[in-house]
Amino acid sequence: MKIKIRLTVMNFLQYGLWGAYLTSMGAFLAGAGFGSQIGWFYATQGFVSLFMPAIIGIVADRWVPAQKLLGLCHLIAAASMAGAAYMGAQTHINFAWMFTFYTISVAFYMPTIALSNSVAYTVLRQNNFDTIKAFPPIRVFGTVGFICAMLTTNFAGFQTSYTQWYFSAVLGTILGIYCFTLPNCPTNKAEAKSLAEAMGLKAFALFKEKKMAIFFIFSMMLGMMLQITNGFANPFITGFNELAGYTGSWGANNANALISLSQMSETLCILLIPFALKRFGIKKVMLISMFAWVLRFGFLGLGNPSTGVGITLLITSMIVYGVAFDFFNVSGSLYVDQETDPAIRSSAQGVFMLMTNGFGAAIGSLAAGKVINMLVYTHLDPALMVDGVYPPAISQQIMSGWSNSWFIFAGFGLVTAVLFAILFKYKHVPQN
Repeated sequence: MKIKIRLTVMNFLQYGLWGAYLTSMGAFLAGAGFGSQIGWFYATQGFVSLFMPAIIGIVADRWVPAQKLLGLCHLIAAASMAGAAYMGAQTHINFAWMFTFYTISVAFYMPTIALSNSVAYTVLRQNNFDTIKAFPPIRVFGTVGFICAMLTTNFAGFQTSYTQWYFSAVLGTILGIYCFTLPNCPTNKAEAKSLAEAMGLKAFALFKEKKMAIFFIFSMMLGMMLQITNGFANPFITGFNELAGYTGSWGANNANALISLSQMSETLCILLIPFALKRFGIKKVMLISMFAWVLRFGFLGLGNPSTGVGITLLITSMIVYGVAFDFFNVSGSLYVDQETDPAIRSSAQGVFMLMTNGFGAAIGSLAAGKVINMLVYTHLDPALMVDGVYPPAISQQIMSGWSNSWFIFAGFGLVTAVLFAILFKYKHVPQN
């Protein structure tokens, strides 16, 4: 029980420091005059995930114990995030420096998502726990940490301020130190038979297996969907404060609190994973996730934070998120862990991260940015505002632009689900 508590603390801080800014960063950037650059900030998380998780996974597999490497990565990420916050606090923000510090921070943070999973799986096995049963209840406290940080950012007034990055840096520093106290995760000391094995690159050979290749490709497409709402849900909801007839609503003023319902849903849905995986198997679980994303985007397109029906649709979208996220992110990680050789599990988790938070995040952020810039931000011109609010005609254009954007994303989710159902071949034997 003690070891589970220690891993729970690790997960709480791991996702808490991310929740401090992930869903609210767009609102800060928009307020600072960088609204059109929001997609690039979220895409950067994807770009660094193209190589950093795999590299860090290789190092953890071969040379540096995973828990020590995890702590080092968090300390570097926290220091860099503090640098980004310092630049964001300036009266005249130097965008290049702020973006550089931010990039370094996420470059060292993104690998820790897979690495923390690897540490948890290793420590649980060392203590003779079944990872499928033991890990989800531990991981759920990562979501609790994310929610607590989101709500702190919201109600402390950080969600439109650079202070959210300082908050994240403090949590990251605490976690970085804490990781050095975790049980040792031994590296693989076996003599390698080839250079590829010595470098830990054997995990990339998983793409030679048709089943795993298809799984990773569709994981990338699900990663694209995840990053869309991370980057644009908060600016979408907050933006209603600038539209005629919608200003001053509680939802528009507390977007982060509203979005936190997504993570609250996640805490409940994650507990369903052991049952869902054993009863339905990874294919059906992933399909459920994909159709949940269709509903997530569709309800965002139909909702608003002011009217009774509108806020109900937004709340429903937040609740659906729990299934959409957990049934591919956590289940996918467990599936990779079960399907790969113990010698390359950290590397395999890195590959999974590369496809979801790497290619998926980068492509999804940039593509969504293109769509939203074309349909929404082309209509935004502060010079047309009257007392800080857009006139009704322009407000309607902006609302229609947001709705059409969400419907386009919902269509993408539907196509993805149909293709996955056809292409991914997996025979599951239900377990009791």
